[in-house]
Amino acid sequence: MSARTYLLAGGAFAVGTSAYVVSGVLPAVSADLGISLSAAGQLSTVFALSYAVGAPLLATLTGQWDRRILLCAALLVSGVGNLLSALAPNYPLLLAARVVAALGAAVYTPAATLFATGLLPRAERGRAVARVFGGLTFALIIGVPAGTMLGGSIGYRGVFWLIALICLACAGAVRLALPTLAAPPAVRLRERFAVAADRRVLVVLGVTVFGVLCSMSVYIYVVPLLTVTTGATGSTIGLLLLAYGVGALLGNNLGGRATDRFGIMRTLLVATVGFVALVATLPLTATTVLGAGLALFVWSAFAWSFNPPVQNLLIELAPGSGLLLSLNASAIYFGAGLSGVVGGVVIGLSGVRSLPVVAAGLGAVVLVLVLVLRRPGYGPGPAGRAAAEPSLRADVSG
Repeated sequence: MSARTYLLAGGAFAVGTSAYVVSGVLPAVSADLGISLSAAGQLSTVFALSYAVGAPLLATLTGQWDRRILLCAALLVSGVGNLLSALAPNYPLLLAARVVAALGAAVYTPAATLFATGLLPRAERGRAVARVFGGLTFALIIGVPAGTMLGGSIGYRGVFWLIALICLACAGAVRLALPTLAAPPAVRLRERFAVAADRRVLVVLGVTVFGVLCSMSVYIYVVPLLTVTTGATGSTIGLLLLAYGVGALLGNNLGGRATDRFGIMRTLLVATVGFVALVATLPLTATTVLGAGLALFVWSAFAWSFNPPVQNLLIELAPGSGLLLSLNASAIYFGAGLSGVVGGVVIGLSGVRSLPVVAAGLGAVVLVLVLVLRRPGYGPGPAGRAAAEPSLRADVSG
């Protein structure tokens, strides 16, 4: 495994922390700008929507850029967005700053994933994808809590300043340490989106949207759910969420290794069955603190092992194309955005205890779509695997 993938993961950590940290500083933003917590929460919504819309459009517009330059530019844009967030004197300008930060993140993550797989032989691509997504996982587990704690001493503006500096440092490291990596051959705009309309791609994107919906519609409301099922509060809830985070780290790594060793479709099927089963049985397993901790750990491990095979499948369906990875990133954020709405509706109609049951129904849709991908003509075949060999040229002297 190339050490350069760790650097790419570092950039993913930076843009991931930028995306997630707002949730931890909402009270401070609300108090400083004189807005409601609900209004402050829309900062995350604006970020997610900007990411979802911007990812495929920017992937198309920057399709012919040198990959290293593209990564540097994305990190710089994200850094500028966080700098503007730190300086924003009012709510509208803070919203605009979050849009800028989101556009940088929307370019970086898909480009870094493609770069990592372009540096390595096909046999190591699953682990390369997992390494990049590991940066996002660390952002969720380490970056966000650290930002929340630091916010008490340096304020939320100081937190945004710190993220901006991390983005800038990562951009400099990318420029100095990574090789130049030429863009794929020129493809007309119509041809790019024709690939995205492929029925196989549409099924994979459906897998992503419903997979995120299944997991996130429960995870967003997991604290009130655990309070009801286990009676846990305060630091105990924090420890349970830590168990989820540790499971995410393990699952992301195992998903990449399993993809390389056992293949895309087998890994995807096992991951899907695993996280759907764990979600469906949460009302039975999360009745005690110990049971909830084990359930969250295993659920998270299966859920986070889901990304590496999906990313690799898209790479095989369209070798060298960053568009599909960008569309999948949009699907992730679209699913996450829907999760809050769906979960809120379910809670309003039948209470928080019914969330896992509804989520399991959404998971059944994922399982059906994965089984469709296993049919001839949908999943990656020998031709697709052959075509998936690196089409980008790395100039290590760069």
